[in-house]
Amino acid sequence: MKKKAKSTYDEFIEDKHQKKLIDQEYRELLISELLLAAMEEDHISVRKLAAEAGVSPTIVQSLKSGKKTNITIDTLSRILDVIGYRIVLVPKSGPGKQLNMA
Repeated sequence: MKKKAKSTYDEFIEDKHQKKLIDQEYRELLISELLLAAMEEDHISVRKLAAEAGVSPTIVQSLKSGKKTNITIDTLSRILDVIGYRIVLVPKSGPGKQLNMA
């Protein structure tokens, strides 16, 4: 039986270091895209979102552009609350229990 040739992606993703980098970049992209979409839908500016969340406009702009990725859960929670989202922690193992952060 012939072995199926691996794609470049398959080879790349098998490297644990590379997979970790891809996973991190994906999470960063998700937050950036969520902010962009929610701000556009709600017609809210960076300054207004920052003021309502009680954070610096620089933080919101950095998250929106994908430049800032290391913030506290409290800060992220306040920003998400303004745009109508909340943080929900779900186990990696699959559905079942979950933790909600108000």
